[in-house]
Amino acid sequence: MPTAKDIMTTKVITASKDMPIKELSELFVEYKINGLPVVDDDGEVIGVVTQGNLIEQQKNLHIPTVIALFDAVLFIDSAKKFEEDAKKLTGKLVGDIYHNNPVTVAPNTEVGEIATLMAEKDIHTIPVVDADKLVGIIGKIDVIRGMS
Repeated sequence: MPTAKDIMTTKVITASKDMPIKELSELFVEYKINGLPVVDDDGEVIGVVTQGNLIEQQKNLHIPTVIALFDAVLFIDSAKKFEEDAKKLTGKLVGDIYHNNPVTVAPNTEVGEIATLMAEKDIHTIPVVDADKLVGIIGKIDVIRGMS
């Protein structure tokens, strides 16, 4: 059975938290990619940013429903979630919109397991990490290619 190292792309384009969103969108268009890892100054993967994050940024902000009850104001939706959504919509940097705590795999992870992760967690970009260092990236098309 093929493994991550057999199907991964090794020339990985990365983003940093302080990369402007405009620059990120240009990378997506220029390289025809759907997502890329976000790395810190040491090159360790701290997250993933996808085209979906950019699209999500354009959605309408859901304003929490408020109920006034006996001089108290109750927020039906979480104030924290509202704050997070507001930050994503007004964000100017990758750090404002990326997914932290990314799902990663090791180079010896079997393709079947990678496909299962993608399906169960609804993710389409998985960094390949060896000893905390980024060694590759796997997208949906890589998995499909690895299964044929």
